[in-house]
Amino acid sequence: MFTGIITDVGRIAATEERGDLRLRIGCGYDMAGVDLGASIACSGVCLTVVDKGEAWFAVDVSAETLRRTASDMWSEGARLNLERSLKLGDELGGHIVTGHVDGVGTVLSAEAEGDSTRLVIEAPAELGRYIAAKGSIALDGVSLTVNEVDGSRFALNIIPHTAEQTTLAGIAPGRAVNIEIDILARYIGRMMEMRG
Repeated sequence: MFTGIITDVGRIAATEERGDLRLRIGCGYDMAGVDLGASIACSGVCLTVVDKGEAWFAVDVSAETLRRTASDMWSEGARLNLERSLKLGDELGGHIVTGHVDGVGTVLSAEAEGDSTRLVIEAPAELGRYIAAKGSIALDGVSLTVNEVDGSRFALNIIPHTAEQTTLAGIAPGRAVNIEIDILARYIGRMMEMRG
C-alpha cells in the first residue's frame, strides 16, 4: 500500500528479457534499509525488489503488467516516480494507493494556469464512472485531486512542487499515463454492480 507521495525519481539503467522483463533501476534510496521482496511503486506500479546494490534495485515486470501500463515507460533511460511502501505510523499525505494500474490515459492538453499546469486527460471509457470532481486519482503513481469531470475526460492541476519532485514536469499532450482510480470508488462501484 502507498500514498501517492513520491519520494524519489529513479532511472532505468538496464533492461533484460528473461521470460519477464528485468529492470535495474538507479535510485537515491539507502538500499541497506530495503529488503529483498519489498514493494516499491514504480510510476504507479507495485513491483517487488528481486535484487539490489548500492543506489539501485532490480524488479521483474510481467507480461500482464506490460499489457496494462503505459508502454513507453519500461525502456532503458526512462525516469520513474518511486515510492516505498507505507509503514504503520507513516503520514498519509496523499490517499490510499494500491499500485495496481486500472488503465492508461492520454494527456489531451497541458496549459499554464497561474504557476501550475492544468492537464486534461482522457481515461479509458470504462473508468469514467469512477472519477469524481474533488476526488483523488493517481497518475503515474502521483496522488492528485480531480478538478472537473466530463464523461471519461478529467482535468487537474500540477503545482510547481509536484512537477519538480516527479516525472510530471514538462508533461505534454499525447503522453500516456498510468491511472489508478480511488480504491473507495472501485469498491463502491463493484457493490453497485452486484446490487444491480
